[in-house]
Amino acid sequence: MVRMESRPPLPASTDVLVVGCGPAGSATATWLARAGREVTVLDAATFPRDKTCGDGLTPRAMLEVDRLGLGSWARDRITIEGLELRGFGRSRRVPWPAGEHGGVGSAVRRTVFDDRLRQTAVDAGALVVDGVRVTGVERGDDGEVTAVRAGDDRIACRTLVLADGVRSPVGRMLGRTWHRDTVYAVAARSYVRSGRHDHPWIGSDLELRDEAGAIQPGYGWVFPLGDGEVNLGVGALATSSRPAGVAVKDLLHHYARSVRADWALDGEPRSVTSALLPMGGAVSGVAGPNWAAVGDAAACVNPLNGEGIDYALEGGRLLAELICSGAVAGSGRAGRDLTRAWPELLRSTYGRSFAIARDAARLLTLPQFLPLAGPVGMRSQALMTAAVRCMSNTVADSDRDVVARGWRAAGSIARRLDRRPLFAD
Repeated sequence: MVRMESRPPLPASTDVLVVGCGPAGSATATWLARAGREVTVLDAATFPRDKTCGDGLTPRAMLEVDRLGLGSWARDRITIEGLELRGFGRSRRVPWPAGEHGGVGSAVRRTVFDDRLRQTAVDAGALVVDGVRVTGVERGDDGEVTAVRAGDDRIACRTLVLADGVRSPVGRMLGRTWHRDTVYAVAARSYVRSGRHDHPWIGSDLELRDEAGAIQPGYGWVFPLGDGEVNLGVGALATSSRPAGVAVKDLLHHYARSVRADWALDGEPRSVTSALLPMGGAVSGVAGPNWAAVGDAAACVNPLNGEGIDYALEGGRLLAELICSGAVAGSGRAGRDLTRAWPELLRSTYGRSFAIARDAARLLTLPQFLPLAGPVGMRSQALMTAAVRCMSNTVADSDRDVVARGWRAAGSIARRLDRRPLFAD
């Protein structure tokens, strides 16, 4: 689908300016516009555009998709029931956990999903202008953002939302810093025609080996898309002290050969892309008096599986609610200062789960850990069910079972011991 309309003129000023029209930016803009705020969204790309991603929508993500009014649209493309885990001589089918998040997932390629979210923001009343790159930020003496520049254009704003992705170029202008001493991911994804494109289970290979047979600290995935193709990819975990020792695009092609028969693949992987992925709140400088980073720009990504769409959609809603809960400081007016309010909300919402997931992911980067722990885990259906529940971000605050209590307790301990605070000021 190609949009042919010409670019609308940029406004001289706006109440809220959102930079980035991916899931986080679109969700923030939609909720703000629905609340009656004047919202302008800028994106450097021209939609529809692609993103390196697995394209999966977990039940937690689908809950937010439902809230946006797009649940039926996503489920009609394909319904995903859970994961088929393989590795260390075993395979296990683990359904999504039932509960507060609904127990049903989906998958929509990002060229389609992000463009639909963009249209949702437009339908809510936001002005969305793509093909516009922000080149500068103007700030007052008190640190408030007063305007952004896009080439020769200048747009004044009272509140600025940074939803400009993992690299967050505008965030860097404002002092946002990614700390690579915490665990991050190196991932590659592709599309391949498949005779099982409509299979309602995600393929997840936990024993990811390179061509030489060495186990890599990550996993391979196959997300059925229901449109004749699957999203096939690989992800490897790394830290600055233990960098990924593999070329992920080569690893992807090797993985595709290893699952070709199982997934009835037809042809070679195409549209291969790769990306680095900050995870688990491993950034500082995510907010100022009248600005805040959300989604990938705030490293809101699960350190165990690289999932970020659920946090992007959910974070966009939470940030919109925070902005609407009281006038945000801006243009010299008194109001809520986001400098501490937003990081504190992120820590209270995601702190425990991110802290324990960061520790678990760091263990996976140790060469001896996965070969020892993997076979033990795959022998237990109960253990793998609990692992999927934690990895898919579906432990709800209302859950009181032993897995939920253990996850929260471990997360609290991990937060106290963490050398690198999450979303550091």
